[in-house]
Amino acid sequence: MSRGGVMTIVKRELAGYFVSPVAYVFLVIFLLLTGFFTFTVGNFFERGEASLVSFFTWHPWLYLFLVPAVGMRLWSEERRLGTMELLLTLPIATWQAILGKFLASWIFLAIALALTFPVIITVNWLGDPDNGVIASGYVGSVLLAGSYLAVSCMTSAMTRNQVISFILSVLILLFLILCGYNPVTDLLSRWASPQVVQIVAAFSVMTHFEAFQRGILDSRDVVFFASVIGFALFTTGVIIRGLRAG
Repeated sequence: MSRGGVMTIVKRELAGYFVSPVAYVFLVIFLLLTGFFTFTVGNFFERGEASLVSFFTWHPWLYLFLVPAVGMRLWSEERRLGTMELLLTLPIATWQAILGKFLASWIFLAIALALTFPVIITVNWLGDPDNGVIASGYVGSVLLAGSYLAVSCMTSAMTRNQVISFILSVLILLFLILCGYNPVTDLLSRWASPQVVQIVAAFSVMTHFEAFQRGILDSRDVVFFASVIGFALFTTGVIIRGLRAG
């Protein structure tokens, strides 16, 4: 019963994506930007190596704006149109609605990522890459997108305004990117203990995503991304239950 409720929401949301031209515009922009950052900015051909390092390196920054653009409408749109009350009166639990909307958007992002398969064909045609490392990078990229999306889902539940939701999620995600960079940790080390600096750096998505780029599937990195998703969706539930009670 519970699974059926989640799948009902997933089908509803996915159908909503593909009846709108906005989804196709997003897919085109995503593919153009990944191609631009991989082959032009990433100096793909100048590297002289059969790998997708230049492809995955830019994903945390590319997703910083594109994923919140997908996630900002999840709950903000429902609140703005006044359809949240209708959705929450359906015979499904709040967590089913949250999980269903999240999974639908995550599947949409996974489809966008899957459409980059010509890059894999290109690198295999030009050389002899380690496809295991490439597969690991894709797994990491899907988890990274899911983490970003969960945060965007949370900020979307906070406000009716999609622009505010977008800005909030970008700021939170920017922190999750920058907190592991040396300039940030060096600044923190001036007034905080090494233990505090290490804890802050451990929250950086870059630290955990880099392992996937190297072909390392470490359970600790998977747990990190799963924890971000779980915490953000739990917080979304708290916010929505508050709105429901109000």
